[in-house]
Amino acid sequence: MTTNATHPEQGSTLFIVLISCVATIGGFLFGFDSGVINGTVEGLQTAFNSDSAGTGLSVSSMLLGCAVGAFFAGRLADKYGRRSLLIVASVFFIVSAWGSGVAGGTIEFVFYRILGGLAVGAASVMAPAYISEVAPARYRGMLTSVQQIAIITGLTMAFFSNYLLAKFAGGSTKEFWLGFETWRWMFWMELIPAFIFFFALLAIPESPRYLVASGKMEKAGGVLARLYGRSTAETKVEEINTSLAKDHHRPRLSDLINKQTGKLRTIVWIGIGLAVLQQFVGINVVFYYGAVLWQAAGFSENDALAINVISGSISIAACLITFFFVDKIGRKPLLWFGSAGMAITLGLVAYAFAGAPVDLETGNLNLSDDAGLLALIAANAYVFLFNLSWGPVMWIMLGEMFPNQIRGSGLAVAGLAQWLANFLVTWSFPILLAGIGLSAAYGIYTFFAALSVVFVLMMVHETKGKELEEMEG
Repeated sequence: MTTNATHPEQGSTLFIVLISCVATIGGFLFGFDSGVINGTVEGLQTAFNSDSAGTGLSVSSMLLGCAVGAFFAGRLADKYGRRSLLIVASVFFIVSAWGSGVAGGTIEFVFYRILGGLAVGAASVMAPAYISEVAPARYRGMLTSVQQIAIITGLTMAFFSNYLLAKFAGGSTKEFWLGFETWRWMFWMELIPAFIFFFALLAIPESPRYLVASGKMEKAGGVLARLYGRSTAETKVEEINTSLAKDHHRPRLSDLINKQTGKLRTIVWIGIGLAVLQQFVGINVVFYYGAVLWQAAGFSENDALAINVISGSISIAACLITFFFVDKIGRKPLLWFGSAGMAITLGLVAYAFAGAPVDLETGNLNLSDDAGLLALIAANAYVFLFNLSWGPVMWIMLGEMFPNQIRGSGLAVAGLAQWLANFLVTWSFPILLAGIGLSAAYGIYTFFAALSVVFVLMMVHETKGKELEEMEG
């Protein structure tokens, strides 16, 4: 069903773009909070005297909070609203940024990182859901892809901030302003965007689809009038209400079960598959451990941090391409193309690291000039392909693929799966690095990239151009 509600007036289009950008500040913080840890690993090891398993816990602890935050945010957002949950998340970002920098030990640090994880998890599922619920179908993919641009911009800004702070201070473990170590200031830099997010959220409206589901028809009509114009607001309220009336009750987790078969709906399994495979291709090894990875491959700390900035910039360029073409090309073609490209480039990275001698003093690889160049080019091509495809498109699809009745619950389960997979990959990397080496670790990620090609071709259905009220599952 498509009405002229999908073609908002020029003024309301600007309003939709503005409120979507506010929601994606959560994505920026998601990226910044995830990426800032990249340059602080050495500082954490030194300050807390931790081994590889302890370092893995410090780095990946946030992801446990992300899993919990993503799961409960979807459910709580069905009860209290998308905007309300984003406001709570912004407060958690502020507290976590401050606390991570003042932490005096691993336990305290992990507590604040988990708190930040709750915020990241909530923002990761609520921002794309909110954008999907306010944007018209004809450019919903474009606006939702801004979420990934924001995530990568946040990552890149964290890398750039880490690089500058370490350069001016002489290293991440050196003292900087007010006698505090540089790695602590790396966390405190996040306070600036976190406060901006909090105040900006106070100026945006609640999701109209949430308002209809909550029986607040008048408020929903008012929001839809601002979004699409008064002439189409009433019709759109009726469309949303009709889609919910097929199974009219407050959304609940049990809606994910198919009443005929008693099993989890197929659409939910597809969401879980998308969420898990996005992580099992190993992208966050590059984002979280980029400095460690490149130092292990023989680069200096300063060069490794600079490579992170390059990778982040390449990622932004890839996301911008997706931004302009996702509503023209479609979701599925971008996914399978990205999967095939990632399988090839990851295989090349594994090949470049294979057979390289190890420096017995440092434990780092001694790559030849040719192998080092191949690893650098292939790794950045992989990052480019990921952010052209699975990076933004997975979030676009999770935000739009579920029917209205189960969107919150579907996002909760898929978000939980995504962050648990993220935790597993991130926690295991230092252990894999010490146990089987870089080449074998990248061989594992190559396998899952190849598997994702099959998954997309067999399981994923195109959602381009469909209204949310047309989604079936």
